Amino acid sequence: MSFQPTHPIAYGRQHITEADVQAVVATLHSDYLTQGPKVGEFEEKFAAYIGAKYAVAVSNGTAALHLCALALGVQPGQRIITTPITFAASANCVRYCGGEVHFADIDPATALIDLKAVRQLLESHPEGYFQGLIPVDFAGLPVNMEEARKLADEFGLWIIEDSCHAPGGFFTDSQGREQRCGNGQFADLAIFSFHPVKHIATGEGGMITTNREDLYQELLKLRTHGITKDPAQMTRNDGGWYMEMQELGYNYRMPDMLCALGISQLSRAEEGITRRRALAARYDAAFANMPTVRPLVGAPGHAYHLYVVQVADRKGLYDYLRTKEIYAQVHYIPVHTMPYYQGLGWKLGDFPLAEEYYAHCLSIPLFPSLTDEEQEYVISCIQAFLSEAGK
Repeated sequence: MSFQPTHPIAYGRQHITEADVQAVVATLHSDYLTQGPKVGEFEEKFAAYIGAKYAVAVSNGTAALHLCALALGVQPGQRIITTPITFAASANCVRYCGGEVHFADIDPATALIDLKAVRQLLESHPEGYFQGLIPVDFAGLPVNMEEARKLADEFGLWIIEDSCHAPGGFFTDSQGREQRCGNGQFADLAIFSFHPVKHIATGEGGMITTNREDLYQELLKLRTHGITKDPAQMTRNDGGWYMEMQELGYNYRMPDMLCALGISQLSRAEEGITRRRALAARYDAAFANMPTVRPLVGAPGHAYHLYVVQVADRKGLYDYLRTKEIYAQVHYIPVHTMPYYQGLGWKLGDFPLAEEYYAHCLSIPLFPSLTDEEQEYVISCIQAFLSEAGK
């Protein structure tokens, strides 16, 4: 193993270019730092990239989820289904509104929510017991939203597609058409995150996409304190300064500086996904000869935010890689095992497939600026650990 890294290799990393820096600097020199033209430009370009009619830029992915739950009218006593293998925000957005979170177990091959398990959950309760579904495109692998929509329509559910891991990802529908994550063809609303390790990095930031104009207009108000300046929506108009707070909203705006960075990053989005898929293919080929390393199942439309493997001794491999300056991560601790959710009645054993997945999963380095040499080093270290451990 002759190659030695000159810096730690994390599981994910932002890639900031000089063009990104200049885009932010230009905005700093402009008249607007927030609520300016870069917000609308980012929204328009992101909607076009995803293939949705509307996009609403917000302060982060969690804010996006919260606004979606508000716009869809989640209230105390309503019951929403999601996956236990996700970041807690996918469930927390329901709790912010007083709703009840229910979980369905995962498909162990993909770690996506198992729509068959969702159906079983729906059929085991009276009609109208559940109101919504929040599937997650985990690791960048798209949920089959066509099937999710059929299920939702059958049982009267709305859908929020959590696509934080999958901008640019797609699945192929029953007609052979590629359907991009968050394009609004099947979900009522979809959300994205621009956290540094995501495909498009703005530091913090998020986006909501939809094809429904009613939800779009509602989201515009909710992200800015419930205020409108649109004369067509106001009850009266006292003059050019006049605005109305028509409902209780939040300050979930995204500033122009970050939108400028997002626009610049978006221009390289396809290039980044191409590189992610190439890196994933190299991992696939390497691990095909390591039967004790089990990657999650891939697909042509996988956006590869994460590359997840499962091994017998996850803790051992995690610790060993750190000694080699490789900083892998675990995605995710099942939400239902968190103390807060256990306080709501969930317990270990409720979702055995999710818990079994968690016991063995590890996200290894995958990001566009990862070099071929660095990737080979990661593979060699994993191979060395398995060889030394005799596993």
